Amino acid sequence: MEEVRATSAWVASRSSHVLVVSSGIEKVVESIKDSIPKVEWDFEGIHYFDDGPLTVQYLFVLDALNFCFWPDKDLSYDHLASGLKAALQNDKSVFDADRLQKYTGPQLRDLLKWPRPLPLEDERVRLLHEVGLELEKSFEGKASNLVKSCGKSAVELVSLVTRHFPGFRDHSVYKGHQVFLYKRAQIFAADLWGAFKGQGYGEFHDISSITIFADYIVPAVLRELGVLRYSTALASIIETNGEIGSGSEEEVELRACSVYAVEKMRELIEIKSGKQVLSVDLDLWLWSSGIHFPTLKHHRTLSIYY
Repeated sequence: MEEVRATSAWVASRSSHVLVVSSGIEKVVESIKDSIPKVEWDFEGIHYFDDGPLTVQYLFVLDALNFCFWPDKDLSYDHLASGLKAALQNDKSVFDADRLQKYTGPQLRDLLKWPRPLPLEDERVRLLHEVGLELEKSFEGKASNLVKSCGKSAVELVSLVTRHFPGFRDHSVYKGHQVFLYKRAQIFAADLWGAFKGQGYGEFHDISSITIFADYIVPAVLRELGVLRYSTALASIIETNGEIGSGSEEEVELRACSVYAVEKMRELIEIKSGKQVLSVDLDLWLWSSGIHFPTLKHHRTLSIYY
């Protein structure tokens, strides 16, 4: 994860469309340093959990598909998480590796009880096939075996996931420099940690290494808090619901500056309060704040990574 931190800092130091505002960071930290808002991982009760390997399989499938809801104004992460949960409760073999390799778009829609094509549906189906094939080839069909092989290291788990599953390789090139963000690979480790409460399949000795998960919501919340400031041109695109190209300078800056800003926030909280703070906890607080703010304007990028 040091690559994520280092390359995000590199982008932030050269960013021209997104500015990280130090005074904004200080203001937010001052308001939360003594009582960082604690949000429970499953605060809405939308996830499947049975305290065993089937939960790991569910979470891996969920995080393989956890991207790009905005083109459908009615679709949200909640629909994905709860739809997959209901499908698994109805049929315990629904996410078996051999079945993942065969799903079609209409069948995925049927699983989620969604009445129309999903955003980037072909990509979602492709990623399901990739997950099923590689789980079967390298991990006896079970995501729990993938997790067992990481030696209780979240960093090693992210490395394994990105090594074996190309659909999780969340890289960009910015001004000729490779940038690593790894949103969905990191969130898989964080989901395990949250679901299993740091025990069993969720026990990681280095969970503090995980950064925030650079998505649509967190940059928008950081902007509302005064931590990020956008150029006039970028602000105009976002306010008018314009699309920002995947891999463009603007998009990479939005994501990388969010990672960098929250790392600075976390460091300042530790200095002021003397307590270690997890980026995972800060991300969950920021994200949950954003989804309860329906008028929040986020950037729009068609991407499989978030």
